[in-house]
Amino acid sequence: MDTERLLRRVVLPFAVLAVFIWVAFSVVSILRNAAADAISPVSQLTGELGTQVAQVLNPTPTILPDPITIVHDIRSLARLETIQYSVEKVVTAETGQEFLGVLFGDRLLFVAHGLVIAGVDLAELGPNDLWVESGVLFVRLPEAKIFIATLDNEKSYIYDRQVGFLTRGSTELETAARRIAEREIERAALEDGILEQARQNAENFLGRMLLQLGFPEVIFVDQLIDDIG
Repeated sequence: MDTERLLRRVVLPFAVLAVFIWVAFSVVSILRNAAADAISPVSQLTGELGTQVAQVLNPTPTILPDPITIVHDIRSLARLETIQYSVEKVVTAETGQEFLGVLFGDRLLFVAHGLVIAGVDLAELGPNDLWVESGVLFVRLPEAKIFIATLDNEKSYIYDRQVGFLTRGSTELETAARRIAEREIERAALEDGILEQARQNAENFLGRMLLQLGFPEVIFVDQLIDDIG
């Protein structure tokens, strides 16, 4: 009897303690899972909020072209493009580089990629510029000219720019550099003989075409030689 009573006094407290620990562990687990479930939407909300804030600070540009188009001029062209030059030119543009250049100066190095296209305008070819003598077709072509001399904006870029401590730089300096670059690209093509090559290519192309039309011989006459004769 004493033994049974002793066991109850010893075992019962341990059993109650074990039950209490199990209940406490279960409650903690339930609370932890509930907290995790509650924090998850907050984390998602925080991430979405951060994305929205980033979009506000760095918005995607919206481009809305005006639906109205105005056509100012329409002209018929008969230009025969016979040669194309791809030219690269480096242009230095600067302003305010005197003794206060460190404070107010602005200097940029612009790498320009340009396109120059030349040929002859067949619309200038008149009835007196083609004649036949003894079965030979004589042709007097118009002078070759440059049709297009423009920059390739996708390939042109500012390589370096240096501004003074008290200025943000001139907004018109890059525009001036681009304008000068276009002129320099055209000048470089002219110095390389683009017009002579354009005329020669035009003669080769038109000569083959006229021979295929049935003329036994085609001779291209230079304007100056013909006038002297």
